[in-house]
Amino acid sequence: MKNKSPKPVKRRLLNAYVVSTLSITLVLFLVGLLTFLLFNARYLNQYIRENIGFTLVLDENVRDVDLLQLQKMLTAQPEVKTATYVDAGEAGKLLREELGEDFISFLGYNPLSATIDIKLYAGYTHNDSLANLETKFLDFPNVEEVYYQRNLVTLINENSGKIGFIIGGLAIIMVLIFMALINNTIRLSVYSKRFIINTMQLVGATRGFIRKPFVSRGVLHGLIGGLIANGFLIFIILSYNRQFHEIINYRLPELLAAVFGIVVFTGIFLSWLSTTFAVNKFLRLRYDELFY
Repeated sequence: MKNKSPKPVKRRLLNAYVVSTLSITLVLFLVGLLTFLLFNARYLNQYIRENIGFTLVLDENVRDVDLLQLQKMLTAQPEVKTATYVDAGEAGKLLREELGEDFISFLGYNPLSATIDIKLYAGYTHNDSLANLETKFLDFPNVEEVYYQRNLVTLINENSGKIGFIIGGLAIIMVLIFMALINNTIRLSVYSKRFIINTMQLVGATRGFIRKPFVSRGVLHGLIGGLIANGFLIFIILSYNRQFHEIINYRLPELLAAVFGIVVFTGIFLSWLSTTFAVNKFLRLRYDELFY
C-alpha cells in the first residue's frame, strides 16, 4: 500500500495563511459590530427618551380655532418635538385595539376625551424637567389634565447611567478577549515557522531582517481581514436597516467611516504588535528550546 505523499509546501502555507486570515476576519467583524453598537448606544438612549411624552386631556367643548391655536403654542415650545392631536373617536379606536374589546358598545358611549400627545426632546426628559413641564402645560388654555408615565421615566433615568457603565465594562472585556484571540492566532502561525527563524539566525541573518517578512505578512493579513470584516458589516447593516432604522442611526456616513476605520486599524495594529512579539520570542530561544 502506497503512502500518501505530503501536500506541497506552497499548498500547506496557503492553507495556513487562509486560516489565519479568516480567524482574524471573524474577530475583527465582532470588533466592528461591538464598536457600531457602542457608537449607537447614545442614539438608542435618545430614541427611548424622545418617546417619553405627555398626554394633554382637553376640554370637551374646545373649539377648532382654540385647538389650532393650542397646537401652535405647544409646537413653539423649545421642549416640544411633536404635538399630535387625537380626537375622542380615534382615542376610542386605539384603546379598543389595545383591549381587544368593544368597550364603547358595552358602555353605550365613548368616555374618552380628545387629547394632544406631546413628544419631548431628550434633554427635557429628566424628572425635574418633566415636573416643571407638567405645571407649565396645565396653565395652557383648554387643558384639563396632564398625564405622563412617572414610574417609567424614573426607571429610565435611574438605570441609564448604570446601563452605560455595564456596556462600557463589557466592551473592555470583549476587546481584551478579541486581542487575545488575534494574538494567539498569530503566535500559532509564527510558531509553525520557528525552525525557519532559527535557521536564518544560524546563517547570520540579523533580527531586523528576519522579523521584516513576518511583520509585513502579519500586517497584510490584518489589512485583508479588516477589509473582509467591513464587507460583512456593510452586509449586516444594510440587511437590517429596515427593521432597526428607528433605533439605530444609519444616516451618519462619518459614523460608519469611523467604525470601518477602527476595524482596519485594529487589524493592522494588533497583527503588527502580535507578530513582532511572537517573532522576538522565538529569536531569543535556543535550538533545543524550540522543541517545547
